[in-house]
Amino acid sequence: MTGENLALQYLLSGVTKGSVYAVVAVGFSLIYSATGVLNLAQGEFVMLGGMVAVTLAWYVPLPVAVTGAVVVVALIGCLLEILFFRKLRRHSVLHLIIITIGLSIVIQEAALHLWDEKVRSLPYFTGNEVSSLHFLGAAISPQVLWVLGTVGVTVLALQGFLQYTLQGRGINLRNMRTLSFGLSAALGALAGCVISPITMTHYEMGTPLAIKGFAAAILGGLGNPMAAVLGGLLVGVLEAASVSRLPAAYNDVAAFAILLLVLFVRPRGLFGSPSAEAVREW
Repeated sequence: MTGENLALQYLLSGVTKGSVYAVVAVGFSLIYSATGVLNLAQGEFVMLGGMVAVTLAWYVPLPVAVTGAVVVVALIGCLLEILFFRKLRRHSVLHLIIITIGLSIVIQEAALHLWDEKVRSLPYFTGNEVSSLHFLGAAISPQVLWVLGTVGVTVLALQGFLQYTLQGRGINLRNMRTLSFGLSAALGALAGCVISPITMTHYEMGTPLAIKGFAAAILGGLGNPMAAVLGGLLVGVLEAASVSRLPAAYNDVAAFAILLLVLFVRPRGLFGSPSAEAVREW
């Protein structure tokens, strides 16, 4: 493989990873915009989506399993908001962060007891692990196209919902808070389903995704879902580019080094607005 083809292969890998980080980052931004909560359990929604879909796929066709997983995890997200956040009136950022960390641990432990430590995966939506397409000399798994297409369509649909519907614009603040948790959980679950055939699904996969997604949200500008997409793609590409230059143990260094540099120069992120405020009534 030539140097140009290898660079393209790394770029495609980075865009694929970045798409997943982008979905997690959108979830962070969506909840933060509506409630002011930094939900550090966001990565667990991705894990739950994959795990629930794998279980349902034993009994129903794959499209039904994926749809069912998204609905189940969305309901879990709504339930978490109602049980743990709705009644909070006076709160601190630290208090809320501790709650979300605790929820992340509880969800992870529950997943361990339900599904044990085995690594699972959904079947490829089309093709299989050995089938691949070729673009300018770089090999592309058909599942990668599913990842990119699904993320692109869902993010555009979310943007349209937020801009052009009364519910999306937060007319009812209490319902908007619950809806934001449900939507972010549904987005994470869908991402967990489409990446499962490529990355596999494991009960511990949520925390690393939450860290990368949070970095992407901060990098793009916390509270701006579309900026979170750009931040996620940038983190993914930087991570993939570092593979060719750094040992695997330093795989995360480049992305977080850039993140720290950006925050020193522009604390609100690359695309954040200094006047952006979280829409909340606590």
